[in-house]
Amino acid sequence: MKKVSLIAFVALSTVIWAQNTEIKKTPEAKNSGDKALLVKSDAAELEAKKKAAAEEKAKLPKPYDPKADAQADINKLIAKAKKEGKNIMIQAGGNWCIWCLRFNQYVQSTPELKNVVDKNYLYYHLNYSPENKNEKIFAEYGNPGDKFGYPVFIVLDKNGKMIHVQQSDVLEQGKGYSLEKVKEFFNQWAPKKS
Repeated sequence: MKKVSLIAFVALSTVIWAQNTEIKKTPEAKNSGDKALLVKSDAAELEAKKKAAAEEKAKLPKPYDPKADAQADINKLIAKAKKEGKNIMIQAGGNWCIWCLRFNQYVQSTPELKNVVDKNYLYYHLNYSPENKNEKIFAEYGNPGDKFGYPVFIVLDKNGKMIHVQQSDVLEQGKGYSLEKVKEFFNQWAPKKS
């Protein structure tokens, strides 16, 4: 009886050992090392993207002024808008925001958009940054950055009345902005000519 038990034990141990050895050869086990490589690869790719974004950001104009007296600036724009019959386009964000800088650059370097903006709007870059959050002004407009992120656009009529808030992600296309969507947005909120 002991011989049979010993033979059964040895046989069972051999089967278990063989199964464990086979498990180590399965794709799942083999891929655990591949997964570690993928994690390292993803981290390297993320670092490369961060570096590319930082380089891009360094080259773009910085239109936001944390030291500006935004309320005084907007009051002057309202007085000017009344005289010129234009609306006011407030692009809220900061120099820290790559999408804010991209949008500014896109509008400034796309003649078709720049013409629509220059004809219909007085444009203002309302700063939101650790140096100056312009909390009172943002609260006056319902804190749209809290809801939509940045950039966010606040459209005022010539009298300074808020007539629209626009999130920016709906204007995006790929790593930039859609000409058709941005142009439609600017045209839609331009002052109505009588």
